[in-house]
Amino acid sequence: ERLDDLRRLQNAIKISANRIATLISEDFGNRSRHETLIADVWPVHAAIRHTAKHLPRWMKPRRVSVGVELSWGHARILYQPVGVVGIISPWNYPFQLALIPLMSALAAGNRVMLKPSELTPRTAEFLADFLARLFPSEKVATVLGDANVGAAFSRLSFDHLLYTGSTAVGRSVMQAAAANLTPVTLELGGKSPCIVGEDARLPAAVDSIIYGKLLSAGQTCIAPDYVLLPERLCEEFIRLAGQAVKKFYPSLRANPDYTSIVNERHYRRIMQYLDEAKNKGARVIEFNPSNESLVDEERKVPPTLVVDPEDGLALMREEIFGPVLALKTY
Repeated sequence: ERLDDLRRLQNAIKISANRIATLISEDFGNRSRHETLIADVWPVHAAIRHTAKHLPRWMKPRRVSVGVELSWGHARILYQPVGVVGIISPWNYPFQLALIPLMSALAAGNRVMLKPSELTPRTAEFLADFLARLFPSEKVATVLGDANVGAAFSRLSFDHLLYTGSTAVGRSVMQAAAANLTPVTLELGGKSPCIVGEDARLPAAVDSIIYGKLLSAGQTCIAPDYVLLPERLCEEFIRLAGQAVKKFYPSLRANPDYTSIVNERHYRRIMQYLDEAKNKGARVIEFNPSNESLVDEERKVPPTLVVDPEDGLALMREEIFGPVLALKTY
């Protein structure tokens, strides 16, 4: 039954892949179709394939030894479902980060309640309809709503609760779950560093870092937030970064492959980070290969480097989640 669930889910995703890419792009204002297929849809395929291959072995009871005081007995580990699993998924990869936990919970024999992010409403509504067509409501139920619904959702007495998102909300989710002694899995934000060594092959390193930074315009939880690099390599890094941006994104405004910031609030947050850095005297370098005029309504932030910002700045304390990269020299 579990393998059948996985195969039906995989086949349905194949049929709907292009529609998923279209809906996510509409939720963002613009998001690269290729990036959605590579980073949102394909990982779910890969996870299902891996799980289906290994599931029979994972489920198999395992004999284990016993202590000398119980030498007359035998012991086995039996892998059993925990029950009903709650999943609160985020907006930045609204398909992958909803479906991989859901697939994992179903493969383990559980029932699932899913709360998608309200910041990507078209994708959330699609997920509700998509999953309702595949699974009965007593196996998979999708709950739509705003942050208040999410807060109420986290207070339910699940057998396990998974949350992906910000650290601040993660604290609230953990507090709510504690009232029911619900075990939680939290995948929260961070400040991902890239460390460039003295002997780095700089052209290759810069291409890799800029690609990782600009995937989905930096709205990725493992996107580089800052680079630590030798002081003597700083100017060369900046030059190569400009070349990489021009190679990857020769234009920005009308380029369907350069992703917009998901909403006005997050766009303003990133612009405030940059304004603060400029006001504190940091060197801010924007890359706009075609010298286009970017309008606020389209929420496209040009790829930007901030050189040697003070550690107290917001962009050095908070997860950036945008196409802004700090360079810290040593």
